[in-house]
Amino acid sequence: MMRPGMTAGTETWARTARAVALLAIDPAGLGGLWLRARSGPVRDQLIAGLASLPLPPRRLHPAIADDALFGGTDLAATLSQGRIVRQQGLLATAATLILPMAERTPPGLAARLCQTLDAAHHTLIALDEGTQDEALPAGLADRLAFHIDLNDVAMGDTDPIPPPPVALNPAEVAVEDSIWSDLAQIAIRLGIDSLRAPLFALKAARANAALFGRNRVTSDDLTVACELVYAPRATQFPASDDQPEPPPAPPEPDTNPESADADADADAPLTDPQIPQDILLEAVRALLPADLLARIAKGQAARAAKAGAGAGALKKGNRRGRPLPSRPGKIDGTARIDLVATLRAAAPWQPVRRRTAGVERILHIRPADIRTRRYQEQSDRLLVFTVDASGSAAFARLAEAKGAVELLLGQAYARRDHVALIAFRGEKSDLLLPPTRSLVQTKRRLAALPGGGGTPLASGLKMALETALLGRAKGMTPTIALLTDGRANICLDGTANRAAAARDALHMAAVLRAQGIPALVIDMGTRPEPGLKALADCLAAPYIALPRADAGRLSAAVSAALEP
Repeated sequence: MMRPGMTAGTETWARTARAVALLAIDPAGLGGLWLRARSGPVRDQLIAGLASLPLPPRRLHPAIADDALFGGTDLAATLSQGRIVRQQGLLATAATLILPMAERTPPGLAARLCQTLDAAHHTLIALDEGTQDEALPAGLADRLAFHIDLNDVAMGDTDPIPPPPVALNPAEVAVEDSIWSDLAQIAIRLGIDSLRAPLFALKAARANAALFGRNRVTSDDLTVACELVYAPRATQFPASDDQPEPPPAPPEPDTNPESADADADADAPLTDPQIPQDILLEAVRALLPADLLARIAKGQAARAAKAGAGAGALKKGNRRGRPLPSRPGKIDGTARIDLVATLRAAAPWQPVRRRTAGVERILHIRPADIRTRRYQEQSDRLLVFTVDASGSAAFARLAEAKGAVELLLGQAYARRDHVALIAFRGEKSDLLLPPTRSLVQTKRRLAALPGGGGTPLASGLKMALETALLGRAKGMTPTIALLTDGRANICLDGTANRAAAARDALHMAAVLRAQGIPALVIDMGTRPEPGLKALADCLAAPYIALPRADAGRLSAAVSAALEP
């Protein structure tokens, strides 16, 4: 529920300022802040407010090396002094770690930062500038108490974040025993499966109480904690208060009224009565957007598409891409030597090697010291359309395929996709469109396409396999989209035999599966074909039945099948 006189932007900024104030009171206990915001004055205003955090700031980078994090050998000092000189890393002392471009955090760095936050010495500010398909790694986000999105906040909604006043020690704030179970039950009703969320909510409530000089947690503190910790993590709406609940069981009569009064006085809280869960749930429900489930589903699909078949695969090389930590290697003419890493590996052994060799050389480099550079790059995706061009309905299906290919090519420049088109009819299959992103070339190749004849499904799968392997050899990540009615009647050798043709198609499907090439099968017949479903199972591919589909529905179905 929005407070009177406040817009959505000012309400979000007020919660952000409160989160920064709570972090200043308990920075290590609350873990940190995940901030989704574009680079601009609003984010700069927040970063300026982080100066109130007690821990000194230190900036990281998604490609930071392990020696910069944990320390290592000081190469220059070691070589000049003739003895091993160690240098401290950024994580040697407690600090406020500021991570820009957090959406690009690789898994290795995310794991190291998770271990660092588990030690409860640091706090992390993750500056996420990603789009809907880019986000902070889930394990790292789970270790940060506060998740804030400032993309819809204007500069006019912000105010400078003041430093928090001198507060009590949050560890000295008392907590009722019932609050522990209440926070856990509220997390369950909101669909939060993280065990850290109730702990963060409790720590946030204690910090809020300490901020206002209270020595015990009150209902206001719990409300603030649930709004800041639970609302961004909720995955479902809590049950409505309008749902009927079973009436409570009547209390058993007590024959001794004096003992009952004594028990009531002993169990009574010192100040506030027990806080109902419905009040806290209502506070969180007011902050949940109406399209919560749609946003969550869209975000999950986008992340799955990025990690799975919807995006190019990550591959390692020794020439280009994002730098990775160096590894031991050898001089073979194909890899690049990391000179600094090589000298750092050799530096500790120089005194021993000088005495052993008896030669006063400046440096003694052994083959075991050689370190080679490594890089990681993301390959382009290749979508191979394999279209059935046989039978009386071929023209209708080919028209739909043409439209779908053109629609997908319109998005290829943004997603770096390549598209190829294979048509099978008569006794063979033809590669009508080699892998390309050119829309003009696509229209020229699809201008006139003959149809009719038999259905050489196995030949079409064989051609798709060859095209996919050729694309993989060029560094692409292939995916095959098969459009057919499933009634194969032409064998690989060109003879007409329906039973043998079905066996050949299943054999080619098994080969495709063995090669690890993802695929999806689209049934374009007037009714679903059981044999085509069996073919999809052999391919380990999704099966989509789309009779009478136009180009728009076909393009949407292909995109949806590639995303999950």
